Amino acid sequence: MKAGRILVVDDEEATRSILEDYFTGIGYDVVTAVNGEEALKKFTPGTFDCVISDLFMPGVDGMELLKQIRTVDDDVLFLIITGYPMIDNAVNAMKEGAYDYITKPFNMEDIAIRVERAINVRKTETSLKKVRGLFTTFIIMIPVLICLGIILGFLWK
Repeated sequence: MKAGRILVVDDEEATRSILEDYFTGIGYDVVTAVNGEEALKKFTPGTFDCVISDLFMPGVDGMELLKQIRTVDDDVLFLIITGYPMIDNAVNAMKEGAYDYITKPFNMEDIAIRVERAINVRKTETSLKKVRGLFTTFIIMIPVLICLGIILGFLWK
């Protein structure tokens, strides 16, 4: 069973290849793109658990990619990586919905932990929504069943 599906977007072949090899090696299904335009063509809502994208790329950069993906899939986790860390960029990325902001050079185990943590948080949130839904259903159903029991009790007398 695959650990999840990741879209890796980076204009640098070495970074893309390292991320792809590492995440494939630990059980993820990885799709790569050389830029934002290619990533948008490969991205289908609901098919990826996580997008890891470089911030600065020609054409559609990481921030624009984040915005466009957020318009079609608000659930996908988005991690920004950059070799040019600036606080403003980090703040803007988080405001636009990025889950995390990672600076180059990065440690592969650190990125793997962040991705795994993000996916686990998302799974937990999904599970909690289901539990809340079931709880709400039971809260509504109990009075209905009691009323139905009372009505049936009167009819059988």
